[in-house]
Amino acid sequence: MPTPPKTFKLGGDLEINRLGYGAMRITGKGVWGEPADKASARAVLRRAVELGVNFIDTADSYGPDVSEILIGEALAPYAKGTVIATKGGLVRTGPDQWLPVGRPEYIQQQVEMSLRHLRTNTIDLWQLHRIDPKVPVEETLAPIKEMQKAGKIRHVGLSEVKPHEIDQARKFIDIVSVQNMYNLTQRQHEDVLTYCEKEGLAFIPWFPVAAGKLAQPGGKLDEISQRHGATVSQLSIAWLLHRSPVMLPIPGTSSIAHLEENLKSADVTLSEAEMKEIEDATR
Repeated sequence: MPTPPKTFKLGGDLEINRLGYGAMRITGKGVWGEPADKASARAVLRRAVELGVNFIDTADSYGPDVSEILIGEALAPYAKGTVIATKGGLVRTGPDQWLPVGRPEYIQQQVEMSLRHLRTNTIDLWQLHRIDPKVPVEETLAPIKEMQKAGKIRHVGLSEVKPHEIDQARKFIDIVSVQNMYNLTQRQHEDVLTYCEKEGLAFIPWFPVAAGKLAQPGGKLDEISQRHGATVSQLSIAWLLHRSPVMLPIPGTSSIAHLEENLKSADVTLSEAEMKEIEDATR
């Protein structure tokens, strides 16, 4: 099996390392409020960039606002080539509670807040966190189109969508990425991945590490990972990198040690036989 490419050109112009960092876990419990140790959260962000991560994904709803504020404090002004992606369109009514709101005036307000929190003039990739079933997607994205024209947003993506929804949005605005739940054991979005490959869109799998029985010690994944001197988490991320050249995994953590472990996943090389063995084990 050929070695998977290390980089991907997001939107055709932003070249990023394919293994990124998801900044959801630098908030409090239930993705609510501030972390117990803000200095440690900022240190994780800085270490990620030191180790070559140049794609960091967050959302205005993480905290809410907390993750974006910490990124701005830790990393602005941003190193050349660093791409910060954020999302909007989910409101938080409490810990572990997420509600889609796609009203255009709300979306516009949240983009302005994200720009302020991230301490930037342009959001590299703004993603609609969820389509609000009560608001036509064109209405939700109308202010995004205007803000893109004004230079406040560079590229636009969608999250947790199916191919027909991507098609619908693309009639109105250029879409460069899709962020859906996807990992070794949860592959209900194979159709979306195929669509992204065909259309050259980035596919950003959230919750990228396999969990449950298959990931337990003594199982098949554990056995294959041990051959590589790797953990099951590292094997899960390596599988994603090998699975498709448009895949941009963004494993998240609040620990430097765990961050360093995740980033070593890019060094795990899998043969075609091993890819088949892993996929057979998860069926």
